[in-house]
Formats: sequence, structure tokens, C-alpha cells
Amino acid sequence: MRVSPSAYQAYASGKTYGLSPEKAALAKHVEAVFYQHRRRYGSRRIGAELRAQGISVGRFQVRSLMRRQKLQAIAPRRFRPQTTDSRHSCQVSPNLLLGAKNIAQKPGEVIVGDITYLPLRSGDWSYLATWQDKFTRRIVGWAVAERMTEELVIKAFTRAVGSGSVKPSTIIHTDRGSQ
Repeated sequence: MRVSPSAYQAYASGKTYGLSPEKAALAKHVEAVFYQHRRRYGSRRIGAELRAQGISVGRFQVRSLMRRQKLQAIAPRRFRPQTTDSRHSCQVSPNLLLGAKNIAQKPGEVIVGDITYLPLRSGDWSYLATWQDKFTRRIVGWAVAERMTEELVIKAFTRAVGSGSVKPSTIIHTDRGSQ
């Protein structure tokens, strides 16, 4: 059972190794601040709050008391912008690649496009539209803009056409978003 002899002797004699009355009172303060802030505060913020109230406590002591009471702060989910809007009123093109075999056996046969977001240091977002040759996996056209608009996709597609990668027989494939 992996219990040390001294722990067994203490258990058999009825000794308990719980919190001292001072630490039990501090644990109640920690729990009160934790729930007062709707479980959003971690050990650093709870420690700062208790010190502001005049209670002398360190961050690591708060952390151990939180662990003992099984209190874990809720971390907010990071915001990620959506790049695909499938609920649009535009006409949807048929998927020419669905069920097709042996497509993209030479460069310029199939070009696929997509939009992704780029997080900036300022906390804002930029959007990157790319067109990729399915055979060579090279980016043949791209554009970056602050907003995800049709012009962004058109600008990237114009670059793809300008690079000579798009021919009249080229299949153009996207995720069929609104742009």
C-alpha cells in the first residue's frame, strides 16, 4: 500500500495533520475571494487581493491552499476569428474534385484557395488569402488585408493569374465561403 510506518502509527494513534486554525481561516479567505470573482482569479490575483485587504500571504501559500481545496481558475478561451461563412445567399458552385481521381497530375491543373487569419502584436487581426497549385504545392497568388472581403480574394486570384499558373482549363477550388 506504500504507507510509511510513521504515517501508519500516526493514523493508528488518531493524530491528524490538518490545517492549523490560522491556515484554515486563511483558506476560507482564499475561497471567498475565489468565488467572489466568479472563479476567474488565480493564485497571483487572489494573493494581491488578500494583501490589499491587509492579510499577509504569499502567492505560493495561496497556490497550495487552492490546490488543497481543489480550486482552479477558469481560463478564458482565446478568440479566433471565423474565416468561413457557409450560411450565405450566394449560389454554390459544384465541387469538381469530389469523387474525381487522378486530378492534379501536372502543374496548373487544379488551384485551391483559402483564407486564414494572422494575429498581430497589437491584438488585432489581418487576413491572408492564398491560391495554391495542388500539384506543385506552391503558392501562386496571395494577398493580405485588414478585412476579409471579396476584394482580398480577387487580389490574390489576380496575382495567381498574373503568375501564369491559371489556364482556361484550370479547376479552381475553394471551401465555398461567402467571399
